Amino acid sequence: MLPAYVLLDLETTGATAVSDRITEIGLVRYENGIEVKRWQTLVNPEMHITPFIQRITGIDDEMVKDAPLFKDVAHELLEHLHGAVLCAHNVRFDHGFLKSEFKRLGITLRQKVLCTVKLSRLLYPEHKSHGLDAIIARHAIHCSARHRAMGDVEVMEAFLDVAAREHGMVKLEATAAELLKSQSLPLGLDAQLLDDLPEQPGVYLFYGENALPLYVGKSTNIRSRVLSHFNSDHSRARGMRITQEIKHVEWIETAGEFGALLLEARLIKERQPIHNRQLRRERQLCAWQLSPDPAAQPLLNLADLNETQPDALGELFGTYRSKRQAIAALRQIAEAHQLCPQALGLEPGAGACFSQQLKRCKGVCCGKEAPALHYLRLKQALISHQLKSWPYPGKLGIQEHGQDKSVIHVFEHWCYLGSVSDEAGLESLRETRLQFSFDLDTYKLLQKQISKSKLKLLQL
Repeated sequence: MLPAYVLLDLETTGATAVSDRITEIGLVRYENGIEVKRWQTLVNPEMHITPFIQRITGIDDEMVKDAPLFKDVAHELLEHLHGAVLCAHNVRFDHGFLKSEFKRLGITLRQKVLCTVKLSRLLYPEHKSHGLDAIIARHAIHCSARHRAMGDVEVMEAFLDVAAREHGMVKLEATAAELLKSQSLPLGLDAQLLDDLPEQPGVYLFYGENALPLYVGKSTNIRSRVLSHFNSDHSRARGMRITQEIKHVEWIETAGEFGALLLEARLIKERQPIHNRQLRRERQLCAWQLSPDPAAQPLLNLADLNETQPDALGELFGTYRSKRQAIAALRQIAEAHQLCPQALGLEPGAGACFSQQLKRCKGVCCGKEAPALHYLRLKQALISHQLKSWPYPGKLGIQEHGQDKSVIHVFEHWCYLGSVSDEAGLESLRETRLQFSFDLDTYKLLQKQISKSKLKLLQL
């Protein structure tokens, strides 16, 4: 399939490479299509194996208590991997655990990888599931020890044999080469980037020749998202243009997706990357303000959101980038609800308006409808456009937990004040005086987060 590759499987104490450890390693090394090494070993994880993991793998504390530590087998494992492509089913899992184990020893693992899940998807696109159990059932593969390292490696061996028979070795090799090629980076980018990209939530920044970013993006998995920019076929010219211009990549990890969304919105507004079309700074947002008097002329006036006080947000309707956009939106509302454009201030004049003559207005302009009733209908028509007043007596904290960090995002009157990870920082934000500046993106993100209620809300 490849000049040199290693089929590998690990058993572990859990699913998180940062905190869990390896309990078993199994591998087979091939060179020029010939098996040259078969190696397996239990590993003492130096931690308790939970009953749940024991039931899945059959490996318990007693079995590994006298097994070598990872540091004792690390050198031999590196020899088996040297110069070969690491192949595994869901290779990011196994590769992630190996990188973490070697990192604890001060070693940076640099290894080309190939995922046999992706290989199966390319070779058998007609099937939905490509896990090992699905492959065993699909190809009637015998497995002597499922969820044991060497047993699962033997399943991968059998799958490759079946794929070679059914598709031919030429197609198998071409498909494997295609997967390896998809991991390549554009010229000018350091290949070490492939090893350093974290599989954590956060924000990434693409740079060209200068200090201004070309593009800012966010993801729950920075590595996956960044590499997807280089793996695509660039059917859109914009994607091709961004990729060709990238010379440097930076990233900032966050505790979770909400923190990534907040950071992305802030960085785009601060740095104005040329390829970000959304989340740009809204310099002149305006909204409609309804008069408290049903007989007022006009009933609505445009208010500049940059000059609005936080307590007045609940009296405003809609958010618009320009006066023209606001007027167009109000005309649509008037037509949909038979409201008087003259009373709303959309048209000048006195007496019956033109819409009333066309029976598109119920006649508040000429005494056929009571002003109070027209006002009530207007309020009902606007209610879905109404901005929300701040529903808390003071500041709000939203707590977000990640794999190895926990932060509290602090807000007041829909304004984002910052994120902190300790009590001292939280106390500082508690004392911060609000300088209100309405930001539509933060407003929408926070409203959505509060309604979802998946994160812990703290009234500060």
